[in-house]
Amino acid sequence: MDSGLQHLPLRFFILLCCLFQATAAEDVSWKIATATLSRDKDGSSSVTTGGACGYGDLRQSSYGGYSAGLSGKLFNRGSSCGACLEVRCVNHIRWCLQGSPSVVVTATDFCPPNSGLSSDYGGWCNFPKEHFELSHAAFTGIAETRADIIPVQYRRVKCGRRGGLRFTLNGSSHFFQVLISNVGLDGEVVGVKVKGHTTAWIPMARNWGQNWHSSLDLIGQSLSFEVTLIGGKTIASYDVAPPYWRFGMTYQGKQFLS
Repeated sequence: MDSGLQHLPLRFFILLCCLFQATAAEDVSWKIATATLSRDKDGSSSVTTGGACGYGDLRQSSYGGYSAGLSGKLFNRGSSCGACLEVRCVNHIRWCLQGSPSVVVTATDFCPPNSGLSSDYGGWCNFPKEHFELSHAAFTGIAETRADIIPVQYRRVKCGRRGGLRFTLNGSSHFFQVLISNVGLDGEVVGVKVKGHTTAWIPMARNWGQNWHSSLDLIGQSLSFEVTLIGGKTIASYDVAPPYWRFGMTYQGKQFLS
């Protein structure tokens, strides 16, 4: 029997694995959802000035103004924080901009459900709806500002970031927490480990959003971090923070490259 035919099943399996890894962070198929403009009474928005992912004021960060709050189904208890999604307005002649242009947004906030309102009238983020609360820059890039709710299509795309991963340290002598931001490629972090210069690699647990914690006293040690993305890629940034690091400071590590 031809040797090529003998190895066909194995080659086919390897091909499937490669295809899965290639599409884990970039889903080329468009999915259906809805979107609204995120706006508080004073004109501000938690999508850009706070948010359930813990990034803080995005106007001062690398994520800028193109951000979105996600309904519960899309937010996935915070694991979607940092993911990049391409969104476009479709099938609405009055509200969609001509040509249905698209924008790429970063998931930075949670759009809470409203059980007092119908999912079709006001309760846009009720489970299992797939809905985006878009920042002003993102919304006006695809639709008229005065629009109420618009039909959209979305898909996962790779995140393009400048500089390395950013590690913002918080906590106390008995509680260590790190906020991870400016994540490229998948954007969605699913695993974090920390290492002091006197310790082995120690797994951290998700606290909320992209804040990860551990009950450790690492004060006075240089810190290294290992970060794993939803697509399976892992990167280790050694000695990111020097032994004299301080809580509240942000340090830069390596970056995921395509």
